[in-house]
Amino acid sequence: MPHPRAAPSVAVDSHALLPRRDLAFAWVLMVLLAALAWVLTADQARGMAMGPGTMGLALPIFLLLWLVMMVAMMFPSVAPVAITWGHAIGRQSSGVVRAVRTTAFVSGYLLVWTTFGLAAYGLLTLTADLVRDHPDAGRWIGAGAFLVAGVQQLGPLKGVCLRHCRSPMFQLLRYARFRPRLRDLRVGAHHGLYCLGCCWGLMIVLIPLGVMNVAVMAGLAAVIFLEKLWRYGPWLARGVGIAFLVLAFLAVFAPFQDWLLPGLGVDGASMDPTMPGGM
Repeated sequence: MPHPRAAPSVAVDSHALLPRRDLAFAWVLMVLLAALAWVLTADQARGMAMGPGTMGLALPIFLLLWLVMMVAMMFPSVAPVAITWGHAIGRQSSGVVRAVRTTAFVSGYLLVWTTFGLAAYGLLTLTADLVRDHPDAGRWIGAGAFLVAGVQQLGPLKGVCLRHCRSPMFQLLRYARFRPRLRDLRVGAHHGLYCLGCCWGLMIVLIPLGVMNVAVMAGLAAVIFLEKLWRYGPWLARGVGIAFLVLAFLAVFAPFQDWLLPGLGVDGASMDPTMPGGM
């Protein structure tokens, strides 16, 4: 007789149980959404000069742009988990039901990152005010951002959250015991919190490097993808953390500020942070 608290049977390998057509469609859709988000982000970045703060964007527009950025940067690494949950957990359901479950999972995931966008907006606004009132503060803000990011990459919270993101099946099995009401949304939010705990330090470096710096966003997206899916991901995370600590040291010195702190207006070529970036 099974233990009364045992989790319902859940397939670990959805690829072995689902038609290839269903899996291919799910993967293609996620890739297309990420590609579209990259196109929209790059197009918006062309109309915005690099500068400190929120570049004059109102909170609703900033959050919309932030959401598009998160789709572009995070979808490649979250796609395996989202597809596994929506398909393996609901493998006996119709294709439409599985699509709805996957959508709910992704919605919960993005809700967490959008909420983090509120904190990012406040932090960027504070940064713009400090740089405007104290121009020399830029290098210290940049150094502090790199320092915090480096410490986070090397800290215990990063390790715990990265382990979850790299091997989420145990948590997915536990989530299967959740009550059905809004379960998929809650599971996506739970996974999003782990992802936030793993990656928030990487997002902090957008403050000195530029929130709309597409090249930096692409590099961070690659780091996030490799950390979670590459066999040497944990070692990469530590290497990136050490690199951030080095950049924190270099950001203090004038010869390095032009290329290390473009997001703080240190290079002198940035627009007024109160000028709208458009959208």
